[in-house]
Amino acid sequence: QVQLVESGGGLVQAGGSLTLSCAASGSIFSINAMGWYRQAPGKQRELVATITSGGSTNYADSVKGRFTISRDNAKNTVYLQMNSLKPEDTAVYYCNADRVRLTRGGVAYNNWGQGTQVTVSS
Repeated sequence: QVQLVESGGGLVQAGGSLTLSCAASGSIFSINAMGWYRQAPGKQRELVATITSGGSTNYADSVKGRFTISRDNAKNTVYLQMNSLKPEDTAVYYCNADRVRLTRGGVAYNNWGQGTQVTVSS
């Protein structure tokens, strides 16, 4: 029903920047919330940032002031601009789309992408 494909991960030195993108496809009429989560080795998946269709944003305290989430509703795409990266930002970053209204009717909840690796070297 809903497919999410992330891109933009990679290896960067501490203090550097990366931009992640996530494009949603399928029988999509609209998407309520989109967001980014991350999971480091041996740790639970955690929220990084979310954004509603109206543009309201929410950030984890650990990334406030360094990361910026944005979205293009016409393209069903969400972005994460990551600046001043730290080694502790190393993780697999997952895209999420929640409350996706489908063109054929119905709602798809809590859809996940496959993840993209971000590695920050010290």
